[in-house]
Amino acid sequence: MARIRLRGNGPQGLPGISVTGRRAATFCLLLVAALCVQATRVQVFEAADLDRNTANQRLTVERYAQPRGNLLVGGEPVTGSRATGGRYAYKRTYTDGPAYAAVTGFASQAYGTTQLEATEDGLLTGTDGRLTGWALWDAITRRQSPGGDVHTTIDRAAQQAAMSGLGRQKGAVAAIEPATGRILALASTPSYDPGSFAGAGGADQTAWNRLQTDPDQPMLNRALRQTYPPGSAFKVVTAAAALASGVVTDPSAPTAAPFPYVLPGTTTALVNDSAVCDRPGQSLDAAMTASCNSVLGYLGVRTGLERMVATAEGFGFNDPELDVPVRAARSNFDTRMEPSQLALSSIGQFDTAATPLVMAMVAAGIANDGTVMRPQLVDRLTRSDGTAVEVMKPAVYRRPLTPAVAGQVRTLMTDVVENGTGGNARIAGAVVGGKTGTAQHGVDNSGTPYAWFISWAKPAGSDAVPPVAVAVVVADSGASDVTGGALAAPIAREVMRAVLDR
Repeated sequence: MARIRLRGNGPQGLPGISVTGRRAATFCLLLVAALCVQATRVQVFEAADLDRNTANQRLTVERYAQPRGNLLVGGEPVTGSRATGGRYAYKRTYTDGPAYAAVTGFASQAYGTTQLEATEDGLLTGTDGRLTGWALWDAITRRQSPGGDVHTTIDRAAQQAAMSGLGRQKGAVAAIEPATGRILALASTPSYDPGSFAGAGGADQTAWNRLQTDPDQPMLNRALRQTYPPGSAFKVVTAAAALASGVVTDPSAPTAAPFPYVLPGTTTALVNDSAVCDRPGQSLDAAMTASCNSVLGYLGVRTGLERMVATAEGFGFNDPELDVPVRAARSNFDTRMEPSQLALSSIGQFDTAATPLVMAMVAAGIANDGTVMRPQLVDRLTRSDGTAVEVMKPAVYRRPLTPAVAGQVRTLMTDVVENGTGGNARIAGAVVGGKTGTAQHGVDNSGTPYAWFISWAKPAGSDAVPPVAVAVVVADSGASDVTGGALAAPIAREVMRAVLDR
């Protein structure tokens, strides 16, 4: 009988498997393990990076696979979606896009999202976990919830008044409801049509390139993302700080402000724009009404850097994380300055710079008895069927002033409108308080001045918190009289009137 030999049969071997076979099996196991490690690395640890990779089109395809939820103003949508029949099934559309571009931002298949289209993207696309009915089943079936809707705080009439008032000028308007912080208007000009590049075709690319190279920067959100020297509009903050610190106790009493007022440590006198200011001892009330640089510069130095910084920051200056929920640019009031620089900063010059949003917060805080509410651009988030996902509630931002001091500043601002440089903001049947500003800039102040006006208004005889506070800046105009009173105050008046008339 023939003998059968089993190769590799030994105490440490497997019957019928040679050493070479065992090595091959071990190598295959290692390969499988390596593949598992690689798959885990890619699918778990690198998933987020791959999702963000510009070459990955899956998320964009999913984002536009169904109609996008809408952004609403006054309960009516200012956005929509249109079927394309292409790879990206739906394209974003905008109703009167330029009027609301500073609010909505854009949602483009090729260029991404900005503004509320970006901050609320999860809800609008239906990927927000709060929209799912049964999360596990949705995950298994890969069902995408319909996009939800974003109800903004914008008042349609106020927004239209802001855009109409700005016209073709470079500028911005921010209007706030002082008692709640709701943003009633947010306008920036020149504007752009977000729908012109919402797709991914050649026409969209052409429109995008044209906007990117436009020297007027129509895509710059001047209300939230651009800072300007506020000029004399900042004197409201200086007056508030002087009153809060006790440097001034009676706004109608003479101050110790000299004339001329020579900047500390220099031989340079602080010049006034009006001869009415050119005498010593002006009261705070008279100085605010005539917008006297010498008095407010002097009072800012007397108040001191620490108190000036604290008051400015109470209104939103130096906050790098001011979200509405769109993030605003940081408004600046230096925390380290020489006295001469502090004097200039106290009249809104030197390195002081503010967004229109923050200057609206200044006016709103004064109107609201010294309490600044956190500004908010979103009223509520809902599912596609209208049921609420989240309802935003008013929240206190900071309390820089007592009600008594805020009341004194309101009186000063009312005098500016009734008897001073803010006369163009008067509204029949209303009490209006305001402050003009004409800010110099450029080399040797050679640039066209920025014209500012900040204000609040309420019906005459009302004891309630004024329903609207406004900041307007006109950054570039062809007008011959470039002052806050001439250019910005009439725009603020119409925005305030729109709110009072609703």
